[in-house]
This record gives sequence, C-alpha cells and structure tokens, in this order.
Amino acid sequence: MENKTKIASGLAGLKTYFKHDIISGFLVFLLALPLSLGIAKASGFPAAMGVLTAMIGGLMTVFFKVSELSIKGPAAGLITIAAASVAEFGGGEEGWKIACAVVVVMAILQMFLGFLKLGSLSDFFPHSAVHGMLAAIGIIIIAKQIPVLLGDDPTLYKGEGPIELLMDIPRFVLNAHWHIAVIGIIGVIIMFVMPLLKINLFKRIPAPMVVLVVAVPLTIYWHMDQTEPPYSLVTIGDFWGSLGFNADFSAIGTFVFWKYVIMFLFVSSLESLLTVKAIDSLDPHKRRSNYNGDLIGQGAGNAVAGALGGLPMISEVVRSSANIGFGAFTKWSNFFHGIFLLLAMIFLIPYIELIPNSALAAMLIYAGYRLAAPKEFIHTYKIGKEQLAIFLTTIIVTLLEDLLLGILAGIIVKFIFHLANGVKFSQLFKASYDQIEEKNKTIIRVHNGAIFSNLISYKKVLRAIPDSNSVTIDFAEAKLVDHSFMNFIHHYKLERSEENSTCTIIGLDDHKALSKHHLATRKLSKK
Repeated sequence: MENKTKIASGLAGLKTYFKHDIISGFLVFLLALPLSLGIAKASGFPAAMGVLTAMIGGLMTVFFKVSELSIKGPAAGLITIAAASVAEFGGGEEGWKIACAVVVVMAILQMFLGFLKLGSLSDFFPHSAVHGMLAAIGIIIIAKQIPVLLGDDPTLYKGEGPIELLMDIPRFVLNAHWHIAVIGIIGVIIMFVMPLLKINLFKRIPAPMVVLVVAVPLTIYWHMDQTEPPYSLVTIGDFWGSLGFNADFSAIGTFVFWKYVIMFLFVSSLESLLTVKAIDSLDPHKRRSNYNGDLIGQGAGNAVAGALGGLPMISEVVRSSANIGFGAFTKWSNFFHGIFLLLAMIFLIPYIELIPNSALAAMLIYAGYRLAAPKEFIHTYKIGKEQLAIFLTTIIVTLLEDLLLGILAGIIVKFIFHLANGVKFSQLFKASYDQIEEKNKTIIRVHNGAIFSNLISYKKVLRAIPDSNSVTIDFAEAKLVDHSFMNFIHHYKLERSEENSTCTIIGLDDHKALSKHHLATRKLSKK
C-alpha cells in the first residue's frame, strides 16, 4: 500500500500533479457542463445557474479543507426539493429568488454544523432508509423527465406529482413532438449503452458529452430553433448581466421557508457526506477526509452560489468517481473543472443554446435510474427482509408525501423492528459497553443493542483508540447488532488494517443472521 503522506497537497500538490489534475479536470468538465444545465432546468432554476454552482464549487471550495478527490456541484438528488421549493414560492423568477434565499440560510447552518464538528451525524440515519430516500428521488426524477424527453408542452403536466406523471405516460406519448423525442430517445440509448462497452476510448469520453455531440448537429439539421417551440432548447440569455445578488428573503418568516431550509440542509449534507465516505474508499492513496472541513467548505460555496442565484452544491458521486477514474491526484482537479466551466460561459453560450432539453432529460433519466436501479432493491433484499421493508416504506411515503416524512417513516419502521427483536426502548439511543484497557490492547464489550441510533457514541469511542493499540470488539452480550452497525465495524476493521493496526470481532457465534449477507442484522439467539 502506498503511504498517504507521499501525496502532496496545497500548492505543492498543484505543482507536483498539475498535468494529471488538469486533464482530469477537463474530462470532468465535459461531464459536468450538460449535467449542471439539466439539473438546474429540472429544478426550476435558470439553466445557466447550474453551471454557476459547479463553477463556484470548483473555484472556491478547494481553498477549504474539503475532500481531495470529490467534485462539488449541483446534484440530481436535490432536484425534487429545489423544484418543489420554486413552485411553492410562486414559480418563475419570484420562486427562484426566494429558493436562493433558502439556499443561503441553509449554507450558514451547514457551516455551523461543520464548526460544531457534527459531520458524524450522518451515521445516525439507517442505510436502508437513506438508500430508500435516494431511490425515491430517482423515481421522481424519471417521472418528471419523461414528458421533457418526449418534447411535450410543459402546460400538459404542470403541477402533477410523481404518481400522476407515471400514470400519464400514455398521454405524453400521444402528445410527443417527435423531432424532440427522437433526440431524447437516442440520448437515453447512448447513456445506457456506453457504460456497457468495454472499449478503452469510450471509457475516457463522458457519455453526456457524446449525447451532445449527436444532439446539437441534429438540432441544427432540423432547424429546431425555428421549427420547434421555444421550450425545446436550452435558454441561457444574458447570463453575465443577470449575475448579482439574486436571493430574496421576503419569505424568511414563513413556515414554508424554514421547511425547505431543513430539507435542503438534511439531504444536501447527508448525501454529500455519504459521497465523501464512498470516495475515500475509492481513493488509491487511502486518504481520510475531514468531514467537518468538507461541510464548512461546501457551506461557504453554497452561501455564495445561493446569493448569486445558483443551486445548492454537494460532493457529487458520479463526477467524483469519474474524477478518480480520470487519474486525479488532488483537489486541484476540482479547481480546473471550475476553470473550464468559466471559460465555457465566456465563449460557448451561443453553442450551449443549441442543446435540446430532451438531451438533458436523457441524462437525468439515467441519473435517476442509477439511484433507483433494480439492483438497489435486490441488494437491499439480500441484506434482509426487514431492510427491504424499511427501504420500501421510505420510497412509498416519499412519493406520496415528501422527503422528510419518507426518511422519518423509514426510521420509525427501523425502530419497530429493533423493539420487536428485543431492544428496550430506553436503550435505543444509549451506548452500553465496557471498555477494558490492557497493555497495547483495548477491549470493547457491547451490551444490549448495537444499532444505528447509538452508533455515533460507539464511533467516538472507537475512533479515540490509539493506532498503536489492537482492538477487540466483543458482541457476546449484545441482543442485536443491526446492519448499519455491522457495516460500520466492517469498514472500521479495514481502516485499522490500513494503519497497520488490528481489529478483532468476537462474540457473534450465538447470534442468528437475518439473511445470508455478511453484513446482515444479527440477533442473539440464546439469551
């Protein structure tokens, strides 16, 4: 394993890895430009404001203690909240500007979370509920983008919820504008087929850019700027003239304003922290990010983006994983991706306005599919039937109501399962353990339940143990060890091994696994 201290950071990293980071930054830019436009459009924001957010995410956040390989920008996972907020605040320019104010307030709270070192709060939420929330978002994205893909008049589906949109697909097909729809369908085929091709050249070219290479010439050939309705193409307008303080705080005293502050804060922070954790696991140099520093940097970027009219940003998983695949070494690749976006908005706006919205819809449908793919349902089922119940409950309530109620419903179902499996109500949030210190050895004996809702306390204890000590975690007296806890100790054991330390798990022989999955919930069977 390569020693992580060998990877220079800051200005030294810029000098050392300039060539690698600028190439990766350019390739990520090719991916980020169309996705940022599409996410903003689907969110009810001016399309260019998605690029503005990605630009700020690249140019500004790198000067904070953010994750080295994550790419900051607008995310598909926030489309649902952003679009609902713009609509509820009146729609159009008024709704957009009040939603921007929501982003600014959310950003300030996000920085406070980082300063208070609360980045670990993401561990509280059970994995199945979080994945259910993301899957529900994916379904909503797909439902909302199908009529856009087909070129339907926006008045045909205005105000419809995700269930209504899915039920109305036959009507959308009958009312399709087929020049627009053909481009969208070709885009969907490219997005789904390209990742399956095993050709090295295609692995280096982002599929969204291939969609644009096909879509823009068809737009020109069919004279779509003259023959199709105005809503069929991306509209940028006077981007530079529209920059300024665009946040409208007139609704700050209302319940609705603060409802969306909380929703943005919860989903953006949680999804971003989960992405940073995932990217850390993919980092070939095994660096561990400062989650609190990442929240502070992200919050600062969100404050500026919201003030200027942009969407909220997160550490976005698709662009971040692509960044690793493209060979980035440091966070300067994120900076270079911001530079290239800035140059695009200076020199390429006339060409950007030739992009059909159906092409952007194709990209977003693929993004939604990645969140709600059948493999997510199958994987959750394999972990345990109770996990699938939590997952499905979160999806259904989110589709019928909203994200906060969805995640709350998932957590309640999780608690019900824990209580049914012998965990006392008084122990749901309490970590009960003995810590025994011997020479160069720490033993943690867990009592009662080792579950998601007391995981944060256990995590603090385990993280505080010196690397020089070997660690033994004894679950012999634990009534229940849930999936979230099993997942944590699995990764904790890997981290200890990377630090040339040891972690031994004992005491699970008398526990019955609720499925054949190696991280399934385990219930004590004899006590």
